[in-house]
Amino acid sequence: MGKYKTELIMKLLYITNAVSGSGGLERVLSIKASFLADNLGYQVHIITLNQGKTPLFFDFSNKIIYHDISVSGTTPTYIKQYITGIKNIVNQVQPSVISVCDDGLKGFFVPLFLSKKFPIIYERHVSKNIQITTDKASFFQKLKTKLVFKIMDILANTFDKFIVLTQDNLSEWNSNNIQVFPNPLTFFPEKVSDLHNQTVIAVGKHSFQKGFDRLLQSWQIVHQKNPDWKLHIYGTIDLKQGLNELANQLDVSKSVSFFPPEKNIQDKYLQSSIFVFPSRYEGFGMVLIEAMACGLPCVSFDCPCGPKDIIQHEIDGFLVANGHIEDFAIQINKLIESQTLRQLMGANARQNVQRFLPETVIKQWDELFKKFAI
Repeated sequence: MGKYKTELIMKLLYITNAVSGSGGLERVLSIKASFLADNLGYQVHIITLNQGKTPLFFDFSNKIIYHDISVSGTTPTYIKQYITGIKNIVNQVQPSVISVCDDGLKGFFVPLFLSKKFPIIYERHVSKNIQITTDKASFFQKLKTKLVFKIMDILANTFDKFIVLTQDNLSEWNSNNIQVFPNPLTFFPEKVSDLHNQTVIAVGKHSFQKGFDRLLQSWQIVHQKNPDWKLHIYGTIDLKQGLNELANQLDVSKSVSFFPPEKNIQDKYLQSSIFVFPSRYEGFGMVLIEAMACGLPCVSFDCPCGPKDIIQHEIDGFLVANGHIEDFAIQINKLIESQTLRQLMGANARQNVQRFLPETVIKQWDELFKKFAI
């Protein structure tokens, strides 16, 4: 990776929640913050909440400076501790620019209580649809979601810049300060999968959003036609999602395995031959570009937001109409039954995904931060 020089020492302060988890936001932040610190000479600070001494799941640069705030108690007490803690750290650091990476509602209020003394940018890592957790929301749940969206729309305009990940995300926000920056690749290995193993891989936490229930329904069709193939799903396991029970009901449990988050997920991609992405909605689709970097062809629902910005249909993968279970299975079977097609799409995926290399994507962030820096 090439290095870029900075004329001034840029002090960048990220405001987020804990960064010790295995989620996409933590993964992306580890890449961006580390690149800025190690390659571009930034002095990077990260404010976390209630992280304490919890070990980090991903590797962050040892140059990064952490500030942890302990918050607890009733809602008023929690809010007071949150605001006071951030104000104290901001006054201590005196950052050139602040970047808020908090997909919850509280992060939207940061410009209000900091009184715009410092340039503040917001990084949105998910779709607004993250608020939707069921297909059968009650009237009051829908009303609450509508109210939260309204508050977000109003407060989005208080930031100097509001960054989203995909073109789809643009339509979610009624804001004149919005811009699209994709996520950077976390790795680009020298070798790629040979696509010979009879393994299909999916990655993500067990949740309504990730749509693994839909994947299992598709897999039932795949399994009937190609019983020797296996489906491996990596991510935080939530037994309340009932995926094990569903696999048993569909009589596919012997061909499906659930694994906890894997720190070295790159090796698992390289041991697989097809990547599947059954999400109902996304913010981007980090695991898609990771799998493509390893030379895997992908099958994804064309959900909002992300897959259509990443996959070129029938060139490096397949985009399936969102929720079309049978069509999803048809495309998986198509790749299973043609080694030639897997090799062609896998090679295209590896080539096309290079537009997300860190030196390309993070250069955009460098230019943005310097534009607003005080």
